[in-house]
Amino acid sequence: MLFNSIKFLIFFAAVLPVYYIVPKKYQWEFLLAASIIFYMSWRPELIFLLFGVIIINFAGGIAIETARERVFKKRWLIIALVLDFSILAIFKYLMFISSSFAWLYSLLGMQYPIKSFSIVLPMGISFYTFQAAGYLIDVYRGDYTAEKNILKFAAFMSFFPQIIAGPIERCSHMLPQLFVPKKLKAENISMGLKIMLWGYFKKLVIADRLNILVNTVFSNPREYEGAALIFASLCFTIQIYCDFSGYSDLARGCARTMGIELINNFDRPYFALSIRDFWRRWHISLSSWFRDYLYIPLGGNRVGMLRQWFNYFVTFMVSGLWHGANWTFVIWGALHGIYQIAGNIKNRLFKGHKFNLFILKPVSWLITFILVAFAWIFFKANSISDGIYIASHLFDNISAVTNVQYLYEVFNSMGLGLFEIELVAFAVIYLILCEIVSFKYEINELMSKLPFIVRFAFYYITAVIILGMGVFSSGGEFIYFRF
Repeated sequence: MLFNSIKFLIFFAAVLPVYYIVPKKYQWEFLLAASIIFYMSWRPELIFLLFGVIIINFAGGIAIETARERVFKKRWLIIALVLDFSILAIFKYLMFISSSFAWLYSLLGMQYPIKSFSIVLPMGISFYTFQAAGYLIDVYRGDYTAEKNILKFAAFMSFFPQIIAGPIERCSHMLPQLFVPKKLKAENISMGLKIMLWGYFKKLVIADRLNILVNTVFSNPREYEGAALIFASLCFTIQIYCDFSGYSDLARGCARTMGIELINNFDRPYFALSIRDFWRRWHISLSSWFRDYLYIPLGGNRVGMLRQWFNYFVTFMVSGLWHGANWTFVIWGALHGIYQIAGNIKNRLFKGHKFNLFILKPVSWLITFILVAFAWIFFKANSISDGIYIASHLFDNISAVTNVQYLYEVFNSMGLGLFEIELVAFAVIYLILCEIVSFKYEINELMSKLPFIVRFAFYYITAVIILGMGVFSSGGEFIYFRF
């Protein structure tokens, strides 16, 4: 049930009024039922895997809390985490591990004894596994009391707006919200729908249209050179942001209509002035998860320089693997680990030096954006060889970009016509202007302070752009659904 489908709109339109009609003490139970139906709409049998994870972590949380000695609390934590990540490894990484061994055997001229096989990747398994693991660690640390009602814990684990692609919520933030009776408030409905509208704009108008161009080039990169590869890489940089932040907006907006606040997962990441700043702004729920539950326990920046670099590298390598069972994601994570180390070295070398911020900020922004965009090449590439080809041929025949006829032929060879490219360029400029404004005011909060005619015009224009320029036929699932 895609958020950008008629099926979901019908589901949401049915769930929202019933949520407010049922007696308030049963609202969370109704949400649990709706969430189960939502998840089963993908593949009904996978609900049993989700139930298994819920039971493991519910029992694990209670066992950790009731254990009298610290050593036993730790044992229960380790057992539960091993079970969680074993399930994740089987469903997400077993084929990857097997294919990697098959490649190694082939390289050594040996016959790999295991035949190829396939395993269904359950939707959202990385997200709900990490949410469960965070819950267990918080209980172990004493930051949160273990939930004693398994149905309430199931509601926390399966909340339908965010189970498939996040944000990865903390129990202390989300669990209490689910069980407070909610009154129907026009403000929540209005703000939620406005946030969803912005999410649909990002997804349907920008991400899904760019998806056509990006897939055309990245599916057959050796048919392209220089300008086309650069343009497609930049388009994917924009696409993945609009696709994923668009989903997060839809999740936040959907939850807001029911009086539930989800974490804001993105904070204008492409305005970042460093790679460290980028990760404060991109996929905030995941980056903060890795910071709190991996980087800091490894020693964080409280250790020596070399150990700190090791911590950076390990954290981002694991982040790469979290995103997908492919060596391309490992390279993407490794690049960001190297970026972090390079940024740490730069900060140490220039500590105490004063620079002209008027010059430094634009340069820092440009370097950061280029590094992030370059790393996205390997994130999107179908294989390491494709990624290396694209990265090594970005500047082939680059001098030809001064030839208007050459550019015309390039732009017409990537799956979109010039008019469609102009449409998406207009939409991207519209998005950038709104994000610039939001540095001072969140766009929907700003609109709420303006006269009615201005608010009406803004949302009316946005809706018209979605209906007139959105991709409704060839659009697909959200990129992060596969993780």
